[in-house]
Formats: sequence, C-alpha cells, structure tokens
Amino acid sequence: MSPTSPRSSVPDAAFVFAAGLGSRMRPLTDRLPKPLVAIAGVTLLDRTLNAFDEAGVATAVVNVHHLADQIETHLEGRRTPRIILSDEREKLLDQGGGVKKVLALFEGRPFFIANTDAFWIGAGCDNLQRLAALWNPEIMDIALLLAPRLGSVGVDWDGDFHRAADGRLTKRAAGETADYVYAGVGVVKPQLFESVEQEAFPLAPFFFRAAEQGRLFGVPLDGKWLHVGTMAAIEEAERAVAAAG
Repeated sequence: MSPTSPRSSVPDAAFVFAAGLGSRMRPLTDRLPKPLVAIAGVTLLDRTLNAFDEAGVATAVVNVHHLADQIETHLEGRRTPRIILSDEREKLLDQGGGVKKVLALFEGRPFFIANTDAFWIGAGCDNLQRLAALWNPEIMDIALLLAPRLGSVGVDWDGDFHRAADGRLTKRAAGETADYVYAGVGVVKPQLFESVEQEAFPLAPFFFRAAEQGRLFGVPLDGKWLHVGTMAAIEEAERAVAAAG
C-alpha cells in the first residue's frame, strides 16, 4: 500500500513539549523558559500553538517543568486551541515519558507532537496540513515533518534522515550526512507507548525503531525552517524573519 491510500482524519489534538531546561540558551534560560523566548515579538510557544490553531487542532496538551509558573501564566489568556497543562514540576519525564503520562487524553487516536524550539516562515499552517495528508496509519507508526539540512536556520549537525521516493525514512548512519532534519513536528500512534513500563524515557528511539520496521515516513515542509536552540540562533532567526518581511 502506498502513502496515497485513504487516510484517517486530521488529528484534533497535539502534545507540545515545553518542559525542557533550555541548557544551550543559558544564561537567558536561567530566568526565562525557552518556549517563551520571542522571535520578532512572538514567543516560540505561541508560534507553535498559532499554527495548530490555524490548522484546526482543537486541543493542545502542554507539559511544564522548568520555570513552569511563567508558562502557565502566559497561557492563561489563550482560548484556542484549548490548553491542557501537564505538570512535570516534581520530575522531568523526557519526551516519551511526558507523552505516556497523558496518553489517556488522546483516547486511542493519533495526535500531533511538537517541539517549541523551531518554527517555519512562508507557509502558515499549510505544513501541518501536508503532514496530516501524508498520514496513513495502515502503513505508518510515525510521520514526521522534515526540513532540508542545507538552507535552514540553526542546523549545526549532519542531518537526521534519508528519504526514499515514497516518503519512507531511514536513519542517517554515523559518519554520513543526510539531506533532511526532523523539523520538530510529527504524528504518532498512541499505541506505541501503551506497553512502556518506565516513567521517564526519550522519544527518539521510537522514531528509529519505526524506521527499522519501514513504518516511519516524512514529508518536506514548505517555506523556511528556523531552529532556535542556541543564543546565536536567536539573532539568526530574527534576521531571517526580518528579511522575509
């Protein structure tokens, strides 16, 4: 079966990762959580939530840990998408554990995942719709939005995945370079996490396992991708947004 076969409906919920320590942005993140860093006057967290809102996603689960009070206060006035906070103040669960903690909220349905240290310009919510259009649960466990390694802002590594003509992804081997990087947004099946016994665990191994099984697919985004993971990347992102008008 090909990725052009009939697909399920667009996910109506998302898990937004906002609990990280932002260590590479210290000392700024000693007093400000990374999701509240603003680029051109708009926080990274709001850029993520705005894209989901425009795409019609009804609910966003946002986890909090580092400087959690600031994120909670920031989100108090937000009405769409509906925000559900997942409190990880007592223990940071890593991305996989954060998802498992609230798995019941997704009621067995596929959902978006999103980092809050990246965004794109020049395509609006179209990229989320492109990803949803790719999604086919019969042949996929995970679908990822991809950005080109070359030409994106803030990419200081050798890429993440090779992409076949049908959209299937394979992991870059050590010593190789790959054309694409994970753009921080995906669609996942909740069933992947149901049998995990650990409380805290990473998400990336699920990507790699799906790739090994031929069940990881990806679609390149439109527009320009900006990864804001360091202090230097903040300035670079500001310049890119200003240049785009």
